[in-house]
Amino acid sequence: MEITYERFESTDAEELVGFLSGDTWPFHGSDVVDRDEVRQWIREGRYDNQDNRTFWIVTAGERTGLVRLMDLCDDTPLFDLRIRSEHRGRGLGGQALTWLTGYVFTEFPQVQRIEGTTRQDNVAMRRAFRKCGYVKEAHYRDAWPAAHGKVRDAVGYAILRRDWLSGSTTLPDWNDEHILGSRGV
Repeated sequence: MEITYERFESTDAEELVGFLSGDTWPFHGSDVVDRDEVRQWIREGRYDNQDNRTFWIVTAGERTGLVRLMDLCDDTPLFDLRIRSEHRGRGLGGQALTWLTGYVFTEFPQVQRIEGTTRQDNVAMRRAFRKCGYVKEAHYRDAWPAAHGKVRDAVGYAILRRDWLSGSTTLPDWNDEHILGSRGV
């Protein structure tokens, strides 16, 4: 499947409003996004300014998803990845993650790592992270508000520039508490 990425432009504002408010996003902050809230976010520059860039994911001429890159002026940017519900489960998320990783490391030489966080139960995104060379670095208990007042665990992943360049994966030292000494904290 041929996938291309088109940079968001201000003339796309109402399409973005329709995209975000016209679907459900079960693994994001809110399952449903308000149209006026999206318009406000656009006015604030959340989708296109010096620190943020957004790209449409295009398959067969249709805008099927969105990649929003954030904190690009920092050395550790974040991203938001959304695929329309009717296109989920087809591997678009993993392909978009591979693309955005290459894009960020190529276009922003100061960036040494890229981070992403998802809910623990977002199995598809967690698999995409692992397949694309990202490593689990954090597990936050009861940290992600979900629908109907539920709270879920959040899981943080990252990829290092050096790992991306070498095609390797380095893991965190999860057994480092010996450095605390015998007294603990």
